[in-house]
Amino acid sequence: MLRLFYTLVMYFALPILLLRLAVRGLRFGDYHRRWHERFGFFRAPGFRGSLWLHAVSLGEVNAAEPLIRAMMQRYPQRPMVVTTGTPTGSDRVRQLFGGEVFHVYLPFDLPLSVHRFLRRVRPCLGVIVETEIWPNLYHACHDRHIPLIIANARLSRRSLRGYVPVQVLLKSALGCVTHVAAQSRLDAARYRLLGARGTHVNVVGNLKFDMPVEAELATKGAELRAAWGARRPVWIAASTHENEEQEVLQAHLAVLKHLPDALLLLAPRHPERFLSVEQMVKSQGFRFAGRKADGLPQASTQCFLIDAMGELLPFYAATDVAFVGGSLVRIGGHNVLEPAALAKPVLVGPNTFNFEGITETLIKRGAALRVHSAQELGEKVGALLRDDERRRRMGEAAQHAFEHERGAVERVMTLVEEVLADVDRPGGIKR
Repeated sequence: MLRLFYTLVMYFALPILLLRLAVRGLRFGDYHRRWHERFGFFRAPGFRGSLWLHAVSLGEVNAAEPLIRAMMQRYPQRPMVVTTGTPTGSDRVRQLFGGEVFHVYLPFDLPLSVHRFLRRVRPCLGVIVETEIWPNLYHACHDRHIPLIIANARLSRRSLRGYVPVQVLLKSALGCVTHVAAQSRLDAARYRLLGARGTHVNVVGNLKFDMPVEAELATKGAELRAAWGARRPVWIAASTHENEEQEVLQAHLAVLKHLPDALLLLAPRHPERFLSVEQMVKSQGFRFAGRKADGLPQASTQCFLIDAMGELLPFYAATDVAFVGGSLVRIGGHNVLEPAALAKPVLVGPNTFNFEGITETLIKRGAALRVHSAQELGEKVGALLRDDERRRRMGEAAQHAFEHERGAVERVMTLVEEVLADVDRPGGIKR
């Protein structure tokens, strides 16, 4: 009865969902062109027994990349289906995999839409990345004997509190899950509190520690630095949000007082905000350049806007200090592992509940520092830029922490193999 009520609410909310698609389509044409996929309408690829993985957006796709590649390598005979929920996630899937995978948007959690989707891709296994719990989707998979694994499962204290009013509904959905592969013991405990069966919850670590680090990134970083002056002090503010860039620019003004040749690389999280951030920087009098218009900063550039997607890692490699955004505002922070993997000192704000375990690990190991204001950010960035030895120690600690935690992909693949062995054995799971 509760799921029926939930479904009725979803149907009543449909006009709002369509309006949301229309509004977002004004900025991202992909929302307009592909709205039919949200209802499970797309040309069936003719698959049977596909492997399906859902990663909602850019960060989840990046985290899932090594797992997707491991699944494709180990099961080349099975088609690979990857779904996302946003254009940035969709673009990243295309950039990473091209035609190697079949990609569509995940449909709305409406019974008929879910039915059309599953009927077209015919998966033998579903892998859901992080915290996407959709009751109708989960029950539809259960009814069709499609095992589900929640990989890289995380659940913040804030999210757990928010789920309390619908806990009975989510407990029923989690009862359809074969394995919850949690990032940490804390995440595992929270999933159990939410209703996941204890014997089905495993702690496997964070997939993001298994992100591929290209050997040539150091070379790319050195080439970038050569363009603007190899000895210039450089820091990056990455994945920033509204009301956060202003704090970062104030911090950079403080840095410039002591290091007048310092360069700030600014990378907003969402591409639709590139233009407004550019106008903000220019209005405050910084000598400005942008990736799209200028290619690279010049020796005189004070603030360089990275207004292009998928280019963050080379710029991380070219910087001295990295501030990871979404943490001075109540977004919950973004991926601190990318700079850590490249041996860069990391700074974060007070709000890091999306990456709670990873951030605390880096702070305890002396690889990261927490700041609480624009003033403190400016002070700590400036201090680090003037202290080569401390930056070296923090960078080494970051890289050691990154290397120590790797291995989650293999642990998830063990669960995948266990499930698929049951699918394939005579008398096993029927589809």
